[in-house]
Amino acid sequence: MHRATKIVATIGPASSTPEILLQMIRAGADVVRLNFSHGTADDHRQRAEFVREAARQAGREVGIMADLQGPKIRVGKFENGKTTLVPGNPFVLDAECELGNDDRVGLDYKDLPRDLKPGDVLLLNDGLIVLDVVRVLGSEIHTTVKVGGELSNNKGINRQGGGLTAPALTAKDMEDIRTAMSLGVDYVAVSFPKNATDMEMARQLANIAGAPYGIKPKMIAKIERAEAIPALQGILDASDGIMVARGDLAVEVGNAAVPALQKRMIRMARESNKFVITATQMMESMIYAPVPTRAEVSDVANAVLDGTDAVMLSAESAAGKYPVQTIETMAAICLEAEKSEQSELDKDFLDRTFTRIDQSIAMGALFTAYHLGAKAIVALTESGSTALWMSRHWTHVPIFALTPRVGSERAMAIYRNVTSLHLDTSTDRDTALQQALETVVSKGYASHGDMVVLTVGEPMGQAGGTNTLKIVRVGEPY
Repeated sequence: MHRATKIVATIGPASSTPEILLQMIRAGADVVRLNFSHGTADDHRQRAEFVREAARQAGREVGIMADLQGPKIRVGKFENGKTTLVPGNPFVLDAECELGNDDRVGLDYKDLPRDLKPGDVLLLNDGLIVLDVVRVLGSEIHTTVKVGGELSNNKGINRQGGGLTAPALTAKDMEDIRTAMSLGVDYVAVSFPKNATDMEMARQLANIAGAPYGIKPKMIAKIERAEAIPALQGILDASDGIMVARGDLAVEVGNAAVPALQKRMIRMARESNKFVITATQMMESMIYAPVPTRAEVSDVANAVLDGTDAVMLSAESAAGKYPVQTIETMAAICLEAEKSEQSELDKDFLDRTFTRIDQSIAMGALFTAYHLGAKAIVALTESGSTALWMSRHWTHVPIFALTPRVGSERAMAIYRNVTSLHLDTSTDRDTALQQALETVVSKGYASHGDMVVLTVGEPMGQAGGTNTLKIVRVGEPY
């Protein structure tokens, strides 16, 4: 069956062999995520090569996402690897400490003391440990343990409510962008952006690094800082898509605030013609278990019903025991949720104005296919913009985007309800349309007698030139 919602799968130790990658792609992975918080440049290079080869064997293009580490603020290392913090006891975070002990630990972000004041609350290890800041003396942050527990090497630190000044792009991120461009990735995910300027800077660096390879990747803003919420529209405008990164975001704004924020972010992204990924702990129990919990099934289904373009797996596919089975399960949940989705296309179009010809054609194709009961929409596109616009509105009519550009084909792998296919288009419009129709029929997406809506631009081969809509029945004179 045609699945509209896409699946992003992180690869790691459990999923880095060509055999497992091929199984994952066949199971339904549409985009593969390389987590630059772990591994070397050579590790990422080898994995990217394996992904491209597995995709070739599977007979379809798969997108590759480079996910930058960003300024993850962490404690340093302990001389014994860990300590146990007891509620009520003092504990010191010391920017000048080399090796931690039971009383204090170092910091990888040396400017943290400057960001804090008495009364601030620090959340360590994804909020499992809570420290109240009592005073700041030079390089030392003196705290009282509010919620204790085991604290081990390199665990993350968040300030409740946000407000840390660490820049979104570190020196490591800048080097990783250069590495990512040499691998030919299709998307770059930027961690912890606070505003549009962070995304603009990341895009500029990626475009410069990608220029020798002819690459301009799609830029994804990971929304995981409290400060990003009021700046969300600006961040959306400066990005191609966003990720609802529920882990760090929940630590900063509180778990209870995240579900409503998720719905708001997905809605805003779609209204801004941007794509959106929902991430973090979606199938967490399947790291160890062959089936998900009922709550996880509901979580994935609700993200689909919210209108997310993609749902993402992290440790489930990178380090879990069941990477392929997890993708199969997630795909089945997405399909079932999509069956119950109500289309509100007519309502979506109320009070909308379209000033661009190509955007008007895209909306006209959606409206026509929906009301005539077409089997498919076939868009001949250079850049993929036509398919993106169509995918912002939900109908049960699948969209097939045919392009001569492999880069566009991979970029569209993340768009909801869009299947991207390769077509070496002719400069003759009718020939190209006939080839497109034959491609869709040959792959089993449409058959004799089906109504299909086609869009194309004249002259052929120009991005942003879609200006023609055609309605045909398969098998009838063209």
